Amino acid sequence: MRILVVEDNPDILVNIVDYLSLKGCVVDALHNGTAAETLLGREEFDLLVLDLGLPGLDGLELCRRLRTGLNPLPVLMLTARDTLDDKLAGFEVGADDYLVKPFALPELWSRIQAVLKRSQHQLVRRLTVGDLSLDLGTLKVSRCGQDISLNPKCLKLLEVLMKHSPGVVSRATLANELWADEPPDSDGLKSHIYLLRSAIDKPFAHPLLHTVHGRGYRLVADDDATDH
Repeated sequence: MRILVVEDNPDILVNIVDYLSLKGCVVDALHNGTAAETLLGREEFDLLVLDLGLPGLDGLELCRRLRTGLNPLPVLMLTARDTLDDKLAGFEVGADDYLVKPFALPELWSRIQAVLKRSQHQLVRRLTVGDLSLDLGTLKVSRCGQDISLNPKCLKLLEVLMKHSPGVVSRATLANELWADEPPDSDGLKSHIYLLRSAIDKPFAHPLLHTVHGRGYRLVADDDATDH
């Protein structure tokens, strides 16, 4: 498990890093919010332990930027502020849990395990491709923070494509997923692809749904994919 700890108090930072390392974690440590944002843009982590008061970029703003960018990275926020308003502010920007200083290191470890357990369950219920998101529990679709309305067939089509992304899904597979033993006429799938593309791509700058000639369709966030 790889954890990024961002804490400006050097003593607290060393204690956390040493403790988590003993637990078998790979730990990266930073004391500056701006540096943390840069590293998070380049590297992948399983969890972020984030102090609220940081130089450069504070913890609230860093967490807000992560969630605005649809980054599902679990965030455990640390702070010396223990008022209800402070806690609510952390949760409102997307923190998964909130631990008030001073704290015992075993409690920190317990919170980390609980956050990871919850996030693993939530990740199974949410699919993302680039800035497009589908919540499998609520069937809510959004892109760039904008809600998108889809009919049931298009929802199913989107789910299949997202689960296979960035791979190509054949027309036969998509037709079978949507209609099983009752395949539509030859234009049925094409019509639903058109409707889906109109909803998730046309209002936005970059297309996600791409046609692969002779093979099928795929959802991919890469700009170099060829769209038709």
